[in-house]
Amino acid sequence: MHSHLIHPELQQCRRLFLRNYEVLINIGVHEFELRGEQRVVFNVDLYVPLDLSTPLRDALEEVVDYDFMRKSIIDRVSKGHIYLQETLCDDIVNLMLAHDKVRAVRVSTEKPDVYPDCDAVGVEVFRIKSA
Repeated sequence: MHSHLIHPELQQCRRLFLRNYEVLINIGVHEFELRGEQRVVFNVDLYVPLDLSTPLRDALEEVVDYDFMRKSIIDRVSKGHIYLQETLCDDIVNLMLAHDKVRAVRVSTEKPDVYPDCDAVGVEVFRIKSA
């Protein structure tokens, strides 16, 4: 169980997730990173109140569409080179929180090809939308 769900504001939420979404993007500050694209792996958890995401008619418009997460990521990374994962992660968090049904979000980004002696380097941010 995720520790985020202990937070009282999230106890009546549904968690939607996007796991290990891999995209080639221009990111980084090192010389080798400025020459081309590299793999970045995204993981996103959205927390949506049950009263805003429990379908009564089994219709897509009653919930948050998973495509929203993927499209938001692609839209952001298509805007050009990003120097820091922190910037990228914060931007994705803000895009997710802009959705009117989303109460909270957790986003992580990982660059798996930077160092040969570890699986990845990355950043993670968790935020709850202010009421």
